[in-house]
Amino acid sequence: MPDAGTGQDGGMASSPLGRPTRGTTGTNRLRRNDRWIAASPAFRRAADPLVIDLGFGASGVTAFELAARLVRVRADAEVLGLELDPARVATARAQLAELRGGAGHFAADLPVSFARGGFEVPLPDSRRPAVIRAMNVLRQYDEGDVPDAWARMASRLAPGGLLVEGTCDEIGRIASFIDVDPDGFAQRFTLSLRLADLDRPSIVAERLPKALIHHNVPGERIHTLLADLDREWERAAPLSAFGATQRFLAAVAALRDAGYPVLGTRSRWRLGELTVPWSAVATG
Repeated sequence: MPDAGTGQDGGMASSPLGRPTRGTTGTNRLRRNDRWIAASPAFRRAADPLVIDLGFGASGVTAFELAARLVRVRADAEVLGLELDPARVATARAQLAELRGGAGHFAADLPVSFARGGFEVPLPDSRRPAVIRAMNVLRQYDEGDVPDAWARMASRLAPGGLLVEGTCDEIGRIASFIDVDPDGFAQRFTLSLRLADLDRPSIVAERLPKALIHHNVPGERIHTLLADLDREWERAAPLSAFGATQRFLAAVAALRDAGYPVLGTRSRWRLGELTVPWSAVATG
């Protein structure tokens, strides 16, 4: 597989855009996001199912895990991990070399590569990715920087492509993310929670994307959504005898019945996911 992260002249991107990520990289940290991408029409219907793991972190493991899950859906899937820090790219490439040699728990021929890059998403031969995943990348930015970052990344997408931008906790039990279209406009907001031992759904407040985290205050749509979801979660407490999944299903159904434009089906809700149109949480 060619090195998708080199420029037209075969060299590494010389001026990547963005700020280096500071976070850790945990095994299975992004599993909730992986399965969202694997189920997305942008990936499943793509002419070229290339997926970017932007800001993959201190280890290449998130890109390995993403590729392993995507090839179960499409054997022709490909993942490119991008990082600003050359040392992180070197570490991931060393891990990949070990993988190619038969070490580790992933297939030796896993369709993954790594390169230096940022919001400009450098790709050779005018390739455009079906999906760009940018999790835990914008946390250190100001909220005012978000629209430009979305627009720059989204401009690299293939027609019908998808930018998934959001945040999760260190062990992947709490996540939220925004679907952004190729024009740079937010389309959907999703929260994804591990339901076992869940105290209340609004725990996701501490892991909201940068575009929302400072708006979780009374009078804002995201605050109202989380408060209403907590209320329905409490009302569904008697269903806990049948498991947390049944309780969450009831809470989400109650939101829908109350007039919230809940998207998706029960098969997604069972995963601890709640998705609404961006207009249901947008600020202003």
